Amino acid sequence: MNNFADLDPTKSYSYADYLTWKFQERIELIKGRIFKMSPAPRVNHQRLSGNVYTALHVFLSGNKCEVFSAPFDVRLTRRNARNEQIKTVVQPDISVICDPSKLDEYGCVGAPDIVVEILSPGNNTKELKNKYEVYEENGVREYWIIHPEEKTFLAYTLDENGKYQPSALKTMGDIITTPILPGFELDLERMFDY
Repeated sequence: MNNFADLDPTKSYSYADYLTWKFQERIELIKGRIFKMSPAPRVNHQRLSGNVYTALHVFLSGNKCEVFSAPFDVRLTRRNARNEQIKTVVQPDISVICDPSKLDEYGCVGAPDIVVEILSPGNNTKELKNKYEVYEENGVREYWIIHPEEKTFLAYTLDENGKYQPSALKTMGDIITTPILPGFELDLERMFDY
């Protein structure tokens, strides 16, 4: 299929369908539903994404964990699912994966350890709510939401019951740490310096 307008928004799609699409628009599938991604991100979004990616990449050099930036397909499904069975494919701004067996030539199969979403004006609350749900349901250990204009950071961490618990809202001057990456520090003053 070559034209986004030809997709039926009432239909449920799979990763097998997704692989056949050849249109310019970037999309994500969340529980089989199509979500059109924001157009090209704004400059501050790109600067912030680059800053966070670089901090993670430098820290993870020589580590078993790897960091990837969008576009990078994350298929949230059980292992060994056929493409026709995969109903959720997202492209987080940044993904950290510590289990190399989750990586294949197309991206990540299963939950990354950390997902970073940098908000864009095109993000809507329904999309954010759906992503929150699929990240929690599929076991993404930490879900970071960063707002480039407000210069805020919020992390959701899975608790022992598999439910997200929010961090306090962080901003300029705060240092972010995570038990997933012992010793890692993300200085928000430096991250938001653009």
